[in-house]
Amino acid sequence: MTELTVSDVKRTLIKMAVPMLAGTFAMNTYNFVDTWFVSKLGTVPLAAMGFTFPVVMLLRFIVSGIGTGVTTLTSHALGRRDRDGASRFVTHGMILIFMLSAILAVLGSLTIVPLFRRLGADETTLPYVATYMRIWYFGALFMAAPMMGNGILISLNDSKTAGRVMMIGPVLNCILDPIFIFGLFGLPALGIFGAALATILAQAVQSVILFRILVSKYRMLVFRGFRFPDFGTSCVRIMDFAIPGSLSMMLMPISAGIITALVSRHGTAAVAAISAAGRIEMLAFVIPMALGMSLTPFVSQNYGAGRMHRIYDAKKYSTRFAFFYGAFISVVFFIAAPVMAAIFTKDPRVEEIFILYVRTISFGYGMMEIHRYSGFFLTGIHRPMLATAVNAVRVVALLIPLSFLGNKLYGILGIFGGRLLTDIAAGCIGLLWVTRLLGNMKEIEPGTDGIRINGAGDGEGEISTCRRSTSEE
Repeated sequence: MTELTVSDVKRTLIKMAVPMLAGTFAMNTYNFVDTWFVSKLGTVPLAAMGFTFPVVMLLRFIVSGIGTGVTTLTSHALGRRDRDGASRFVTHGMILIFMLSAILAVLGSLTIVPLFRRLGADETTLPYVATYMRIWYFGALFMAAPMMGNGILISLNDSKTAGRVMMIGPVLNCILDPIFIFGLFGLPALGIFGAALATILAQAVQSVILFRILVSKYRMLVFRGFRFPDFGTSCVRIMDFAIPGSLSMMLMPISAGIITALVSRHGTAAVAAISAAGRIEMLAFVIPMALGMSLTPFVSQNYGAGRMHRIYDAKKYSTRFAFFYGAFISVVFFIAAPVMAAIFTKDPRVEEIFILYVRTISFGYGMMEIHRYSGFFLTGIHRPMLATAVNAVRVVALLIPLSFLGNKLYGILGIFGGRLLTDIAAGCIGLLWVTRLLGNMKEIEPGTDGIRINGAGDGEGEISTCRRSTSEE
């Protein structure tokens, strides 16, 4: 048995999450740093960066879905004590993600001009967009590997290394951005091209380090005996997770665009306020994000080992943490909202809306994290379509209708209130869904082995081997 399936649950989750804190904080600085340095070049390059953002995020969501599939299946195989199977998923997943990245890079390079014209880029911004995206597409091969490799390291219970590797790229990007953009140390000033180049080189270094760790330390990348039929089978199983995972993540920018358009009816100051507040919001989620990244590997590995009681415990601890952390951070944000607003603006109207947004939305942070954790649990027990459904309920059935209704009844305060109600309701729905599903999954009595039907009543039952050792606790 691996440590994730035998050690004390609470201690294991803490041990996995704490080393990830620095990494998650660093990862959140990527876009902030690039945007801040490019803003020094002027309004047009900054606007060009704005046009590239949705396309870059879309491609990242696609490869993130594949990474989720590989991480989940690898963890499940390790839980079954099938290291060869885990190695096969890692190897095939890495090949798949590089193949897909290459295809996306070629197609993207050939469609830069028509695509970004449709997105609204004009003759002034389009040359900057094309300059940035051509080099970014070239380096898309290195975008995917770190996203998947870190999940694999967490599955191997090496979150310390995962956290360190996560820090390498953003830190290197911070160093290289000013050097390449402004031409320091005798190098030519490359402008927006330098921003893309810095990102590519940072991700390439991360990729090389991850390959070295997976090959030499863990021997999880093994290309000997490669067979196309096995590769095809792995790809099908990975895509079972990748497609719903990618669709689920795509709902976030779509909903954000709709809400931004709704807020824009209240003026430029309102858009500026929620844009700035959104940057602050990311800081609220850095700590719970570290735990969230650990949940799917932990759950999937214990699911593979048939240790459902450990998954129950993980749900209990993570839900309590999300709720109480959310309550704490909401109080902090409520008190500090005026100070936060002053960092971004001196405009009284922007400051007023910023404070209103933060003081309203923050009281739903805890339930929003519970909703997010529910998706991780559902993915970990191999219910990716249900995880997508939970997210779709939040966005399609709750957030968009409640925001429009709130706007009609109470104006901009109603939009913020709609988001608050959405987060509370979505957290309750996700928690109830996961609790019910886990309650229907049976576990073999201590000291026995056998087969049980899992998922009774959810329409997605499957047969799995369940084991539990009397010496575990």
